[in-house]
Amino acid sequence: MTCSNLRGTRLKKFRILVVDDEQRILNFLKTKLKASGYEVLTAGDGAQALEQIQAQEPDLVVLDLLMPRMDGFEMMEQLRSFSSVPIVILSARGADIDRIKGLKLGADDYLPKPFNPEELIARIEAVRRRLQPGEKRKAGGAFHFGDVVIDFNRRRVTIRGEDKQLTRIEWLLLSELVQNAGRLMLYEELLTRVWGAEYRSDVHVLRTWISRLRGKLERTPKCPKIIRTIPKVGYVIDQPRP
Repeated sequence: MTCSNLRGTRLKKFRILVVDDEQRILNFLKTKLKASGYEVLTAGDGAQALEQIQAQEPDLVVLDLLMPRMDGFEMMEQLRSFSSVPIVILSARGADIDRIKGLKLGADDYLPKPFNPEELIARIEAVRRRLQPGEKRKAGGAFHFGDVVIDFNRRRVTIRGEDKQLTRIEWLLLSELVQNAGRLMLYEELLTRVWGAEYRSDVHVLRTWISRLRGKLERTPKCPKIIRTIPKVGYVIDQPRP
């Protein structure tokens, strides 16, 4: 094999886009992440970030919320119309309401400033682990829950013939529930399988994503018929019909 062919077979580095309007933070994170083996891109606001995402296709985005021109919330709304790239929010806005809003817009994680860079790297690694084995879930075939059809082979959900788009996390969560249909899935079990062991106590994150999933699958999300809650314990999805 020639040297040029060897170069062509090298694995592509995991590419991270860091979005923040403070140059010192961009420089600091770029140095830290590069030292951990990542390829790093940077952007100073949401508008620049969207351009970078379309042009460079990063594997993950580390996103500040408070930025000029276009803030993090507005950027996520636009981003989720064309990309499911994982997002880790890194923001001085640490209030629960902002955390919940970020998760509802499709963020995978939320870390308030000031932050420990080693914790950020650990959370990025957790997202990477979900990306790799998570895409190889065992669920396959089509499952029918009333007028909802879940086709894992085609990664497609239809309700009365209408397609519903699910995010990567929603697919992973739904896959775990369907694989274990008829069995109670404990909070800790779902959190560990979908997010990783370090998230096993973060029930609030799970409830937020279950709420998002119900909003897409259930005819009446506040009175769910498909994904049922067992109070203070977990969730169960009934056996699908053939």
